[in-house]
Amino acid sequence: MKEFDVAIIGSGPGGYVAAIRAGINGLSTALVEKDAFLGGTCLHRGCIPTKALLHTAELLDEIRHAQDYGINVQGASLDIAQVHARKQSVVDKLAKGVAFLVKKRKVEVFTGLGSFVDANTVRVAGPADTSFRARHVVIATGSTPAHLPHMKPDAKSIVDSDMILQAGGVPKSLAVIGSGAVGTEFASVFQSFGSQVHLIELLPRLLPIEDEECSQQLERALKARGIKCYTSTEVTEAKVGGSGVTLTLKQSGANSTLEVEKVLVATGRRPVLDGLDHHKIGIAMNGRFIAVDEYMRTNVPNVYAIGDVVATPALAHVASHEGILAVDHIAGKPAHAIDYLAIPNCTYSHPEVASVGLTERAAREKGHDVRVGKFPFAAISKAAILGDTTGFVKIVAEKRYDEVLGVHIIGPRATELIAEAVLGKHLETTVEAITHTVHAHPTLSEAMMEAAHAVYGETIHI
Repeated sequence: MKEFDVAIIGSGPGGYVAAIRAGINGLSTALVEKDAFLGGTCLHRGCIPTKALLHTAELLDEIRHAQDYGINVQGASLDIAQVHARKQSVVDKLAKGVAFLVKKRKVEVFTGLGSFVDANTVRVAGPADTSFRARHVVIATGSTPAHLPHMKPDAKSIVDSDMILQAGGVPKSLAVIGSGAVGTEFASVFQSFGSQVHLIELLPRLLPIEDEECSQQLERALKARGIKCYTSTEVTEAKVGGSGVTLTLKQSGANSTLEVEKVLVATGRRPVLDGLDHHKIGIAMNGRFIAVDEYMRTNVPNVYAIGDVVATPALAHVASHEGILAVDHIAGKPAHAIDYLAIPNCTYSHPEVASVGLTERAAREKGHDVRVGKFPFAAISKAAILGDTTGFVKIVAEKRYDEVLGVHIIGPRATELIAEAVLGKHLETTVEAITHTVHAHPTLSEAMMEAAHAVYGETIHI
């Protein structure tokens, strides 16, 4: 029976990064993946294909307004088959890149479903049923869309986020249930593609984890694009008929119906632990998640867990960082616990939304004496040049020590601009330090500098 220093079960952005890191650390490494390709949900059914669609949607919207920039375009139309072909070409290219990097680090890949025989033995049920031993094991099996009990996807009229990526056409009307990042992004895509989109949220506002002002600005922007938004609204029933789906909506105690061609259920994800046999070795659970310490180690000393199977933010970049942390700890290298308040949240809709740290409400609830600075993109030269002036940068700061507690952005390239704020949060920066940092002109990043000045009531350009 083969023996390895470390075995990683799952090859998503947590698993394959952990495998590469293990190779870099000189550990003999096995990587188990149930699919025939590496990369997991993020690469094949999540982050990458959705962002490919979003980029197409953005280009399409720009072309529709090309005349505003002095460019005459006639006959522009959407070729949905080519859209999906390009999306797949991007995915395939990146998948080949992952396979190359894993091979480069001498990681041995096993195709099949991984499970525990004991704490040091992994069985791989697949094309070539086999088992091997490992001194350490990292669980990185990810997550899958969660389904509502009264709204089971049928892959045709009712779909989840995996299924809609394989859809061949553009529905005339689409109801998106759930306005988290996934639901909001797909709502943005299909509105640009020509669908009449209905975005339905059970909670009082869209993107419920974001700062309230960003949620309010997002709702206004989406409504201006023609997306119909429903908040504090519950979908109590879905009836599939010949022409589509009839939804029963409950809002403020009153019922109404909505008829659409297709429904996308985007109400969250659940960890994938099916068939792992982790209970066999006594792994402790935290609800439906695997319980881990600050180094991603479970109660079984040689077994670690990372990514969506643990109760940390279900984000690809979190899984990757956790993979590096776990493997460095296994290798005996200095390992630094992750500050989850310095993790960026990004929604790639139009407009984009990004944040790091505490919202204004959360900061006040924690007892901080808060000062807030906000600056609109409408007063930023580069935003005017781009023709995209929706939104703002908002900085939440602690008054006594001037520490930046959180940064919230809605507007053009928000998901890129947030990196400056993430670095600042990681380094425990002050608002004053941002005001003394020279930002190039004209750039969108000047909104960060102006928002810092706004904390003191000293903005330059408004």
